[in-house]
Amino acid sequence: MKSPGPKSPSPDPEVLQILFLAAVAAIVLYQLYATLGRRVGRQPEDTTVKAGAAGPAPVATDPHPVLRSEGLAALKARQPDFDPAKFMTGARTAYEQIVTAYAAGDRETLKPLLAPEVMANFEQAMAAREAAGRTEKVEFMAPPRLDLESVDLVGDTAKAVVRILAEVRTRTKDERGEGVDDRRTAELWTFEREVKSANPNWLLSFVAAAEA
Repeated sequence: MKSPGPKSPSPDPEVLQILFLAAVAAIVLYQLYATLGRRVGRQPEDTTVKAGAAGPAPVATDPHPVLRSEGLAALKARQPDFDPAKFMTGARTAYEQIVTAYAAGDRETLKPLLAPEVMANFEQAMAAREAAGRTEKVEFMAPPRLDLESVDLVGDTAKAVVRILAEVRTRTKDERGEGVDDRRTAELWTFEREVKSANPNWLLSFVAAAEA
């Protein structure tokens, strides 16, 4: 009769904890990746953008890209002073502020620019990054390109979808050192505001990856 072989060593509790934390970090990073963009092969300066149903609307050449939109007409009926060109100027500023503030963990800057659900997602990702002892800094390698895709009015909520092509460099530091990641992103950012509100600010309510 053979004697039983040596028993397999029990899993180290510390190793299991590390694996669990790594899995959680991977989930958070995936959610953030889906929120803040993906690598694409298109340059922000490219002049041809794949059109949606309403067609492309380069801001540099057409300051009023959606004047024929039914959604725009409905919005202007409720908010006559809405100016697409001024809106796009504000959208560009908001985009740059949000990207840099997220990297810096600047919650005070983010809070008035984001809808509550988006802020909650950003908060989760920033907290996970801070818990891992990691810091980030973002710089724009080229001026981002913004196109106004559509304007809609749903009840009392105005929604504007902006296509954004950008090229950014992220510098990440942790206990292992510094890493540099160059990324080209193509995204659709949806901004919303209540037309009845006295607050003129638009809030970022949704971010989705876009075709480049």
